[in-house]
Amino acid sequence: MSRARPPSLKDVAREAGVSYQTVSRVINDGPRVSIATRDRVLAAIAELGYRRNEAARALVTKRSRTIGVIADASPRFGPVSTLAAVESAARNAGYTALVATMSNPSGELLADTFRDFNERDVEGIVVIAPRVSMAHVAERTSAGIPVVMLAPGEASQPGITVFYEDQELGARLAVRHLVHLGHRDIAHLAGSQEWLDGQVRLRGWQAELGAHGLPAATVQFGDWTGESAYRIGQRMSAEGLPRSIFIASDLMALGFMRALYEAGASVPRDISVVGFDDNEFASEVHPPLTTVRQSFATVGARCMEILLGLIEGREPDTTPATPQLIVRRSTARP
Repeated sequence: MSRARPPSLKDVAREAGVSYQTVSRVINDGPRVSIATRDRVLAAIAELGYRRNEAARALVTKRSRTIGVIADASPRFGPVSTLAAVESAARNAGYTALVATMSNPSGELLADTFRDFNERDVEGIVVIAPRVSMAHVAERTSAGIPVVMLAPGEASQPGITVFYEDQELGARLAVRHLVHLGHRDIAHLAGSQEWLDGQVRLRGWQAELGAHGLPAATVQFGDWTGESAYRIGQRMSAEGLPRSIFIASDLMALGFMRALYEAGASVPRDISVVGFDDNEFASEVHPPLTTVRQSFATVGARCMEILLGLIEGREPDTTPATPQLIVRRSTARP
């Protein structure tokens, strides 16, 4: 038994009582179509169950309306949120995102992935590179088509355009808030230095303390997990707490505050705490966490805007996105 063929543009035109060209203009949101005609065509599309053949359309327009996305395979908040934001922004722009994730990228693996994307006729590629290793491999690998890399603190170079949210500024906003409250003893619990995020947040802490003539003495290194911060919090509670601390992620801040609670210390009476990310639980912990908010939606939208500009031959605006300090009750005057 043969299957009925799917409805075509001509079928829609016949059902709506209009020309083939009119149906095409409605589908492609073209001009010179009255509201009544547009409604009639859309009703016919719904009635017949017509679906546009994107492969055939790409042959005509020479545009696949597809991008490639290479992302770090980490399940952590930042990479996952960034990937979701880029995919959403691509969809909103009328593009499909083909996603490849990798844990230990090599030049060969990245080149193979670029080649695979090219064979699928993607128009451009986004590389989400939170780790130093992925960023450096991507910088040495040519794709032959427009590439935007999300890599905090890195610089654009021929063949790759870098964009990011200014996390160094975010760290400076966190430290500046503590300084303005009157704190002079401001420690830092840093994230893994294998991650660009960890490096630029550490750099921001150092730079803002230097701007106020304060020493950048006490720094501890976690691995982004709450458990690592919990152990550091236990050790610092036993050895003597600073009056304030900037912690490189909200998840680590949560583990650190748990250790303080178990040691009998109070936030912010004994120590003020500032996190980074504005994770969904930041406002729900006790006390609600002062933190730096990243706008992943803004990063995704700007990233897609830059990539489309490169595809169309326009000069991109790569001015970093600006994070926001969210003041809650985990900070107070010393």
